[in-house]
Amino acid sequence: MAGHSKWANIKRQKERVDAKKGKTFTQLSRAIIVAARHGLPDPAANFQLRTAIEKAKAAGIPNDNIERAIAKGAGTYENDDTTYEEIRYEGYGPGGVAILIEALTDNRNRTAADLRAAFSKNGGNLGETGCVSWMFDQKGVVILQGEVNEDILLEASVEGGADTYEVFDDEEMGAEILSEVENLDMLTQTLKEKNFNVTEAELRWIPNNMVEVNDPEQGQSLLKLMDTLESLDDVQNVTANFELAEELIEANVA
Repeated sequence: MAGHSKWANIKRQKERVDAKKGKTFTQLSRAIIVAARHGLPDPAANFQLRTAIEKAKAAGIPNDNIERAIAKGAGTYENDDTTYEEIRYEGYGPGGVAILIEALTDNRNRTAADLRAAFSKNGGNLGETGCVSWMFDQKGVVILQGEVNEDILLEASVEGGADTYEVFDDEEMGAEILSEVENLDMLTQTLKEKNFNVTEAELRWIPNNMVEVNDPEQGQSLLKLMDTLESLDDVQNVTANFELAEELIEANVA
């Protein structure tokens, strides 16, 4: 059983070197609002909400802000009629790299304009719905941190219904485990029961074909585009199907 993380690994290395903060308070709060709106406003009974709250707490969002976001999602927060939509955008980066963007927005026109500007300024273009989504499959992803006993991980992965896993072999020890969407909650709980340090559990779009990038200029443009897209408050997740050569990763995260 093995796995591939590609852009996720690139981003993980960049975030470690840059000490870059993750999602903004706005992005994380919106994820809580939508999760509470789609299911029960009780994290014990709503896995999506529980995951969103865990991410928010890890980012240092105060409990009052978290409770307010839950109330907004449940429709019990007074004087708030803002409605957020979940929209998936698709486009191409330099060299024809496929890019999938998941957004939460209260203004479609603003979000589309911001994304179009980000693409055009960084050598890409925002495409039509369906232009690249066929290249991706949605999976459940669990991230572990710390030393990993691979024998126990294999056992837990099979028991929890995982498809693949990858153990990090760099200075940041841990692992990434992939499952079918419907198995994510069971996999997460199984790994926790086996005393693994689960730091993240989410749904993610995984590319089923990769574009290898060896040109330094193209690699730099792609990384700049990805950073620009991820910095937008309306954007929740960005996935791309490129594999950056190791020497380009080192050059761009150094």
